[in-house]
Amino acid sequence: MLNYLHEVEHVAQRILHWEAAIDEAVREAPAELRAVIEALQALRGVAQTTAATIVSELGSLSRFTNPRQLMGYRGLVASEHSSGGKVRRGPITKSGNAHLRLVLVEAGWSYHHRPNVTGLLLRRQKNLGLSDEVKAIAWKARHRLNKRYKTLAAKGKNKNQIVTAIARELLGFIWAIGAHAEPIQNAKAN
Repeated sequence: MLNYLHEVEHVAQRILHWEAAIDEAVREAPAELRAVIEALQALRGVAQTTAATIVSELGSLSRFTNPRQLMGYRGLVASEHSSGGKVRRGPITKSGNAHLRLVLVEAGWSYHHRPNVTGLLLRRQKNLGLSDEVKAIAWKARHRLNKRYKTLAAKGKNKNQIVTAIARELLGFIWAIGAHAEPIQNAKAN
């Protein structure tokens, strides 16, 4: 039993070490990446570690012309089997980075809660000094994704399928916030 307790303490120390390393990497990141990481933290379920993961895996979000292109690039769109006039949609394609997909799905789980801004999310938004436009996009995401979760649950969908659909739409809001935050930071640099 004592060995298990020591292992839990050891893993907790490793987690603290890696979180400190992520904090350091974010502080040393270029200003345009830091701006996007901070802006993404306005979303529910997206704290600094998740935001840093998203930005490091995707790079510049402005390289995608629309959110649908980003969703397809990350494998969060339905596969398709077409023949003649028949179109059959299947499970998600799972192309792209599996780790990013996992992070997005984990963030998607938080949208089954009522859309409000309290606790850690409220403090995070105040401390980061986010723009009103970013807060408005995040607020719209909270309402839309919560409503989508409830609608799909009422239809009897499997919870894992619901959260995958939420993650897909969340990626669209991430694109909107990133597309908003990147040009502002680039304008400040020039």
